[in-house]
Amino acid sequence: MSYFTFDDKQVYYNEIGIGMPLLFLHGNTASSKMFSEIAEKYQQNFKVILIDFLGHGKSDRLQKFPVDLWFYEAEQIIAFLNEKNYSKVNIIGSSGGALVAINVALEAPELVNKVIADSFMGEKPLKSFTENVKNDRELSKNNEDVKMFYYYMHGSDWEQIVDNDTNAIIQHSKDIGVFFHKHLQFLKADILLTGSKKDEFVSMVSPDYFEKVYGKMIKKIGHGKSHLFSEGGHPAMLTNLTEFYELSMNFFDDKS
Repeated sequence: MSYFTFDDKQVYYNEIGIGMPLLFLHGNTASSKMFSEIAEKYQQNFKVILIDFLGHGKSDRLQKFPVDLWFYEAEQIIAFLNEKNYSKVNIIGSSGGALVAINVALEAPELVNKVIADSFMGEKPLKSFTENVKNDRELSKNNEDVKMFYYYMHGSDWEQIVDNDTNAIIQHSKDIGVFFHKHLQFLKADILLTGSKKDEFVSMVSPDYFEKVYGKMIKKIGHGKSHLFSEGGHPAMLTNLTEFYELSMNFFDDKS
């Protein structure tokens, strides 16, 4: 197992395959284990890098999560890329990891080649999600399938990680309310936004939520594209695994 140091704590990472670096960034309450199946598909073409953000998976724990969580996690990725002397990497971020990926591309454009941002809320938190997250998370703790997911991702201390994440989400929505420090017009990397039309987190708000939110973002960025899967849930990249893999490889191979 490999680690790098950030804020005097150990951040776990694993590298498999050879070629251009491709980072997978996990979502909230998850770890890099969420990518264990799909990552294998990429290792013949890329050096696949799996990272557990601080407080998650095999990385050192945090007593509580910073309020500006997705920016703090982006700082971890930038520190990692600089330590490894990686530049012009490709990034796939899912859900909260998509927010981190965009933050990395905004803050350190020289380090990033292309970004796929999958199944995320947009530029700011979704009110219906943040208002209900505490209750929803408490219910999830009593759902055997979800508990098994949490345990698989983190181990026996999963409940503290879920609580830390819940508290950060609530506090962020009150104190900050936006995911990115810089305006999207400064994003230079080629970007693809993906999601499922049946994503359970946003489809109840609006059946065309991603279409509207992603469309506005691409307009602000000034380039990029989006792809919405008609089937699958959250996250789209794992519930449409084969189709997503083919889409992503075409995106990474496109030299235009």
